[in-house]
Amino acid sequence: MARLFGTDGVRGVAGEDLTPGLAMLIGRGAAMVLARRSARPRILIGKDTRISGDMLESALAAGLCSVGADVELLGVVPTPAVAYLVRKYKADAGIVISASHNPMEFNGIKIFKGDGYKLPDQVEDEIERLVRDKSQVKLATGGDVGRVTRRENAIEDYVEYLASCLEANLSGLKVAIDCANGASAAPARLLFPRLGADCRFIGVEPDGTNINRDCGSTHLDRLAKYVVENGLDCGVAFDGDADRCLAVDEKGNEIDGDRIIAILSKHLKQRGELPQDTAVVTVMSNLGFMQYMKETLGLQIVTTAVGDRYVLEEMRANGYAIGGEQSGHVILLQHSTTGDGELTAGTLLNILAGSGKKMSELAGVYEKFPQVILNVQATPEQKARYKEDEYIAGFIESQQQGLMGEGRVLVRVSGTEPYIRVMVEGKNHEAITQAAKLIADLIEKRK
Repeated sequence: MARLFGTDGVRGVAGEDLTPGLAMLIGRGAAMVLARRSARPRILIGKDTRISGDMLESALAAGLCSVGADVELLGVVPTPAVAYLVRKYKADAGIVISASHNPMEFNGIKIFKGDGYKLPDQVEDEIERLVRDKSQVKLATGGDVGRVTRRENAIEDYVEYLASCLEANLSGLKVAIDCANGASAAPARLLFPRLGADCRFIGVEPDGTNINRDCGSTHLDRLAKYVVENGLDCGVAFDGDADRCLAVDEKGNEIDGDRIIAILSKHLKQRGELPQDTAVVTVMSNLGFMQYMKETLGLQIVTTAVGDRYVLEEMRANGYAIGGEQSGHVILLQHSTTGDGELTAGTLLNILAGSGKKMSELAGVYEKFPQVILNVQATPEQKARYKEDEYIAGFIESQQQGLMGEGRVLVRVSGTEPYIRVMVEGKNHEAITQAAKLIADLIEKRK
């Protein structure tokens, strides 16, 4: 049986995979595990703008209260806001209802400990055992049943914290900000004008069904066009729960997570704030980025498996200050326990404002190697079979050798979406395209 918790919590189509019944059981399991550390746990719940969020919030709250936990509803707030507020409000845990960058029909549940960090695997496994074995659950009665209250000032408290971290002066910058019709729509409109930027907002009209639809960090075309047509200095874009940030320069060119990490790492090094002159990234980071960081900036790069939780584990274990993913998760550990899109954007814009350069000059410091990424749809069972298929493994190795040392092949199972991802990178675009297609076709035939 596939593990319930993936690399970023529980994900699935709301009402089909992630049902109210399952959400209630997760709430019960989480409260029981937390009750071993606190007699009456206090748990925050935040959510993004998906229409299914209200349904799952009610089910989660019911499950939590049914075994004696008290619940505080934060409403629609970014994922990193919950990670911060669980510490500020001294709660025992924080739960986020979101499927991040995924389409609106998906939703998810991820849990933060009282220190703002995501639950370790072993604690998730404890919760999962309680979800699957209901005989261990003891329901509360009478005055032991939990209560539900609402926090009305969550967004303001979060924005106040971000502003204090950034201490930025963005006066003179004309910026487009795409909030993906998601959880950043309210806090971004408070934060960035307060920092002095001349802001134009798009993707700030969530209706429950339009989150991430043709907007946000997964769809930069609209933002790029808007920046160019309006003569702006740059644009930044978040995903649905605002833990990611990507950008575009004044010409509409994409600035991915690798380039953002390069800009921020260089800035931190110049300020003497980059411990061990090291940044942490995943195996998906571009070879052009790797070469620039090592050969031009003289920095060390540590690579992890794909997933911001693995980046964070490496950072915490070794005292590193910055890490992230090409997809736009950037962790600035001095200020945040998880990726924070608005914190990343504010830091990037502050560097731009003080540089005297155009964003294209700031970001265009290395040549990106061509990458081809293909997604093969797969069920959890098909993902598991793929990992054990030695024939596919041998074929992938043969394609790697065929690139003659001028590229690389990376095939992995997505932890958040129903895909096996095939990535081939190298100098010869035709060669990597052919290799990626051959590998994807073989996986499709044998899944």
